[in-house]
Amino acid sequence: MRRPLPVESENRIDPMVELKLPKESRPTEGRTWPRPGGENIQEYRIYRYDPDGGQNPRIDTFYVDTGDCGPMVLDGLLWIKNNVDPTLTLRRSCREGVCGSCAMNIDGLNTLACTKSADEISGAVRVFPLPHMKVIKDLVPDLENFFAQHRSIEPWLKTSTPAPGDEWKQSENERARLDGLYECILCACCSTSCPSYWWNGERYLGPAVLLQAYRWLIDSRDEATGERLDNLEDPFRLYRCHTIMNCSNTCPKGLNPARAIVEIKKMMVERRV
Repeated sequence: MRRPLPVESENRIDPMVELKLPKESRPTEGRTWPRPGGENIQEYRIYRYDPDGGQNPRIDTFYVDTGDCGPMVLDGLLWIKNNVDPTLTLRRSCREGVCGSCAMNIDGLNTLACTKSADEISGAVRVFPLPHMKVIKDLVPDLENFFAQHRSIEPWLKTSTPAPGDEWKQSENERARLDGLYECILCACCSTSCPSYWWNGERYLGPAVLLQAYRWLIDSRDEATGERLDNLEDPFRLYRCHTIMNCSNTCPKGLNPARAIVEIKKMMVERRV
């Protein structure tokens, strides 16, 4: 977290405010595991937390033989789990950047461990869970609220006319409007990079969910646009976005949630004029 600018007093410079984690949440230096033999060794510094242990989080140091595993950070983490410490806990599934399960903070950026190359990182590979989320264990954040917010926007086709005999049809241009939206994999990288979501996560829907909301708002087959906008008309659910652009900068799929949020705000204005 960036420190606030200092304020000059008579003979010294004092910080305006000092922001610190609660004492019991501050990571301590953890265990350094033995270094394996081999020529290609890369250091990993990994956040560890066991809720049943009653101790502060810690940062453990591991050494990975990159000649014995794949090139991605996820490969290194799985090498550690399989060869060094089987208690290391993380989520993963597809290994192809499709499921979003292995989202975490790597080298200071929210991204997917399965698509982040360890060779891109100079020095130690620093791996933390997604920021400002409750941690279940090690690199596994609690995403219950995140997915509850996604359910709240009703992310499915809503119609009032009778269903057609074959399928709901779209023109090529109507379908093209969904490009850059449907690709979202709900990894939560964008939402957990957003300061507004850090401080108002219980009420502000966040970039990922609002991008998904916009995807349904502009789907030509959907017939509940007014109802969907009513659901977002709230000082917190939509309007906590201040266009900081962290969300768009960190999205591992190259999407632009900030633009989607701006477009929703425009729709809110247009229906009033």
